[in-house]
Amino acid sequence: MRNDLPAQAVYQSTGSGTWTEPGAYEVSPGVHRIPLPLPMDGLRAVNVYVLESDEGLTLVDGGWAIEESRTLLESSLKQIGYGVRDIRRFLVTHVHRDHYTQAAVIAKEFGAGLSLGIGDKPTLDLMHDPDLDHDPTVAQLERAGAQVIAEEWARVMHGDPPDLGLWGYPDTWLETDHTIEVAGRSLKAVSTPGHTQGHFVFADEAAGVLFAGDHVLPTITPSVGFEPVYAPQPLRDFMASLVKVRAMPDMTLLPAHGPTGMSSHQRVDELLAFHEGRLARCIEIVRGGARTAYEVAGELPWTKRERRLVDLDVFNGSLATMETLTHLELLALRGDLVRHDGPTVEFSAP
Repeated sequence: MRNDLPAQAVYQSTGSGTWTEPGAYEVSPGVHRIPLPLPMDGLRAVNVYVLESDEGLTLVDGGWAIEESRTLLESSLKQIGYGVRDIRRFLVTHVHRDHYTQAAVIAKEFGAGLSLGIGDKPTLDLMHDPDLDHDPTVAQLERAGAQVIAEEWARVMHGDPPDLGLWGYPDTWLETDHTIEVAGRSLKAVSTPGHTQGHFVFADEAAGVLFAGDHVLPTITPSVGFEPVYAPQPLRDFMASLVKVRAMPDMTLLPAHGPTGMSSHQRVDELLAFHEGRLARCIEIVRGGARTAYEVAGELPWTKRERRLVDLDVFNGSLATMETLTHLELLALRGDLVRHDGPTVEFSAP
């Protein structure tokens, strides 16, 4: 941790090994972190942040709409003297199910406000499209040259259409950077597309804390390029958003996954360095003869254990392949590689 972090950094959650333990943990005056469970998800938990005020509660993110999560949210709020009826507003960082669906359900149930970035509207529109008769992820994997994974994805993920009761539209779209007066504090709502196109972070510069969602995570690199509605240059967007956050004051990181307390500047620098290193490695692999994102991903290490693509399950293999495609697309934009369009997108050295 940096020595020049604001004084509020002394508020610590549980440590890196125990951050998923149930409870409500004060991380800044009037702000509590509540980790909620993610069954069948390697991330294990999502941090929901509760901002107290005399008028009621504002929550940054809401968790996944499953019974276990709702029960734990209610018991954790009770621990600090509140209930779900005290929630007046949700500020959701992005549309992924572990952040959005429980917020959407509770907001509808109790009339709370629900805010989401406008860049995530195409995803919700797609879910609500009555004419949608295919899984767009399959086509994206095929474009990346991952036919094997695409076939497995179609088999494993095939099922009933999404429950639209979990995916209602917000009552407020966050469209540009602006200041939100909430819970007796001024939060800067900052557009940070990349992880999703509608991702927002919320900065309380006076308190020295950054509600970072999945944009800046302390122990893992957020996935990029895995959205049902294709974004042309998500890695470019993500790295530009990191630079944007780096230009803000250094703050204590309050991430959606992992322990709190890290310097936002330090972690942004690490993430930018990681992706630049990844980009350089991708060039080497293409020069060695790989042509598709799937082929390049097969030569890269994945996760902290540096696992091979063939050893990943279908979901994580899909994430890895699509993220590799974002690196190759950015390299083509920079002129470091040549892009060859077609049913399968290929790349070569100039």
